[in-house]
Amino acid sequence: MRVGFVGLGAMGAHMARNLHRTGLLTAAWNRTPAKAAALAAELGCTAAATPAELARDTDVIVVCVSADQDVRAIIDALNPGLHAGQLVIDCSTVSAETARTIAGQLAAAGVEFMDSPVSGGVEGARDGTLAIMCGGSAAAYALAQPVLAAMGRTVAHFGPVGAGQAAKATNQIMCAGIIEAVAEAMAFAKAHGLPLETLVETLGRGAGSSWYFVHRAPNMIREAYPPGFRVRLHAKDLGICHGMAAEFGVALPIVERMLAQYARLIEAGHGDEDISTCFRLTDQLFTASTG
Repeated sequence: MRVGFVGLGAMGAHMARNLHRTGLLTAAWNRTPAKAAALAAELGCTAAATPAELARDTDVIVVCVSADQDVRAIIDALNPGLHAGQLVIDCSTVSAETARTIAGQLAAAGVEFMDSPVSGGVEGARDGTLAIMCGGSAAAYALAQPVLAAMGRTVAHFGPVGAGQAAKATNQIMCAGIIEAVAEAMAFAKAHGLPLETLVETLGRGAGSSWYFVHRAPNMIREAYPPGFRVRLHAKDLGICHGMAAEFGVALPIVERMLAQYARLIEAGHGDEDISTCFRLTDQLFTASTG
């Protein structure tokens, strides 16, 4: 199986490396050619000159880019090199409708498509421990197993194309609530003068803990927010959740609150920081009350 990888961002480069470790990676392409060239030199794979060239020389193509319009552009660029029997696995987080539209386009050329968004952050991408949520045919899911196993630890098939994106949207709603709760809790603890390192170590083993609390509360202690998952990207994802809920005439309170917080952070110049920067806003509430 020859696998090509498109999109060598913070997560994609690690995912491509894990495919290389299992002997699957043949070629890579990135919008910034230098990134693909550097990875090719590191791993000994091919840096494709164009997405179409990558498509011509591979059996499976994994895509990991930022937004709906990016995925649509990549599919259009791959199209001249695609051939019947190929499989495209999209690990981006986009709308279920975009996934279904692309699947229909590719099916006309005899190409299978799976929406397979991922969760687990940069750490999960690096360690090959991502959770991968798949939508597509049973045949496509079976064919994709070696590729998915190289990138993730927890892989599940949720149904037809679009189901993977619906599962990821569910995850992003849960994350929004956890992000909001941890920011409030840490600001509360700081205002009460608690030793925050000890607090994280202790509560990290308690009933209220989460992966996010253990790995991102330290950012709040240091007041440094290097991008693990950027505010802009989660805002984009929650916009998708907002739209999917609106199809039922529903507005989800947590989603709406976090979209409002993200808008404030982006306006203040923090859009490219990690989502744990939400702590800034809650900490300011306590600072204002005592100032």
